[in-house]
Parts: sequence; C-alpha cells; structure tokens
Amino acid sequence: MKVNINNLTFKTIIGILPFERKKRQQIIVDISFKYIYNKKSTYFIDYSKVIELVKKNIKKEKYYLIEDALLGVSQLLKTNFNIKKLKIKITKPDIIKDCKVSVSL
Repeated sequence: MKVNINNLTFKTIIGILPFERKKRQQIIVDISFKYIYNKKSTYFIDYSKVIELVKKNIKKEKYYLIEDALLGVSQLLKTNFNIKKLKIKITKPDIIKDCKVSVSL
C-alpha cells in the first residue's frame, strides 16, 4: 500500500536566521510511504498517528535546518512504523517573497 499525506500545514520555529528563531512560521509537509498490508494481518499504519508524530517532533525540536528536520522525521517514522520507500518534503511558503522554498528527502 502507498499512503500520501499532502499539505500538512502548521506553524513552528524552524530556520537559522534570527527572526526565524523568534517567530513561528508556516511550513507544509508532504509525506508518502509504502508499507506491506495483508488482509489476513491486523497490522496497518494509522495515518493520523503519523501526522501527530510528525507535527509533535518538528514543533518540539525547533530545527535550524530543513535538512535536519527531514532526517529527524525520517528516522522517527522508520523507527515507529514498518515503512518502506519513504519520501518527505518540507516547504517554507513565506520565507522568500517571490517563491516557495522546499527541501525533500
């Protein structure tokens, strides 16, 4: 099975610039992953728990770099769920006036 979580939007402290360390800014997180689902098994991944874990981690850690947030979230999800082929993208839509900046893993 493939799960897609798109446009998970919330405010957090993230960034290296002084104003980014003081004021929360909006980020958008997109996640997609695969996992093995079998009707005979009771195992499934509750995507609401994935969302909750990602938001909680990013808000708590207050990452300086998007790259570090991607690595932290990736490790967290792989540790807590039986995930295959994980893709994550974090976008800072308001950091630069003329564009949206994203980093993906």
